[in-house]
Amino acid sequence: MFLHKRQLNFLYWVITGIFVFLFIYLLVKLFPFYRAFFAFLLQLFTPFLISCLIAYLLYPIVKKIHQYNIPKSIAVLFIYCLFFGGVGYAIYRVYPAVIHQLRDLNDYLPQLIEMYQGLIYQLYESTSFLPETVHDRMDEFIASIEAYIEDLIVNLLGGISKIFDMIIIITVIPVLVFYFLKDYEKIRSYSKTFIPKKYQEQTSKLVHAIDENLGNYIRGQLLVSLFVSLTSYIIFQFFGLKYTLLLAIIMGLTNLIPYFGPIIGAVPAVGIALTMSGQLVLFVVISIFIIQLIESNLLQPYIVGKSVAIHPVAIIFALLLGGKIGGVVGMIVAVPLLTISKVIVKHIFTIRRDR
Repeated sequence: MFLHKRQLNFLYWVITGIFVFLFIYLLVKLFPFYRAFFAFLLQLFTPFLISCLIAYLLYPIVKKIHQYNIPKSIAVLFIYCLFFGGVGYAIYRVYPAVIHQLRDLNDYLPQLIEMYQGLIYQLYESTSFLPETVHDRMDEFIASIEAYIEDLIVNLLGGISKIFDMIIIITVIPVLVFYFLKDYEKIRSYSKTFIPKKYQEQTSKLVHAIDENLGNYIRGQLLVSLFVSLTSYIIFQFFGLKYTLLLAIIMGLTNLIPYFGPIIGAVPAVGIALTMSGQLVLFVVISIFIIQLIESNLLQPYIVGKSVAIHPVAIIFALLLGGKIGGVVGMIVAVPLLTISKVIVKHIFTIRRDR
């Protein structure tokens, strides 16, 4: 009976959390004036969320080093300096090149638009024999793509315009990460004080299960995405493709999205290649295909493994829902959130079975 009550209580809080999320989402959608308030909260907590994620990913390495009788403070300092030193050097090397390519792309944009309009005109000319209903569907499809690209550009420019906020976040995050790494165990112990003693054992098991599934998935995905970015950059540079750095970064970021990510990331690269030469398009498509072949058949099974173990249909549904709610960011976080939900549901059924 005790386990039954615990299971019901746990299920109550899970359902409550889902309803709270849906309530906030509907509140923002139905009453846009609340959007500013939630945007303020998101901006306030973003440095803490990012810092928690970085500390969560780095702390297992700190523990591993500490096992070799190296003082924890030295292990924390070493990993901290190594990580932020590497990130700082990467920003120092990459940032000027990205800004230069963005400016170059901005200057080249009118020519791209002109080429795009020419391609659309040729498409309509070559399909003039098709029924009018087919052309109507083509218009809708092209309009949806144009709207998506327009939103993407607006969001990108909006992000660049908030450079001051980004500087503040970049300044605060290293400080927060250091203290999160240094006091990781203390924070975990302190968090347990908010949980009633009779629920602490089950909560610890649940957190451990989420950590095993989610931690391996996130670390693996980041490594695979880094491989995709670096490989794409080298190959694009070899073929003389324009804006190689930007395209490689896009390829890596979108690779975090299962199934749809590689297609989304390939579109800009193929589009830029199309403005240069037909032969280059073929080379780029083949290169992306080979990269994805290596990524899906060699790297994913060994690095990411079957840490998620969720049916593809459920993942695709979560991706579509995440994309509808939060765009590209929603698609990136969809699988981790689905993984957490799966672990919670599985844990509830385990408690019920052992009752």
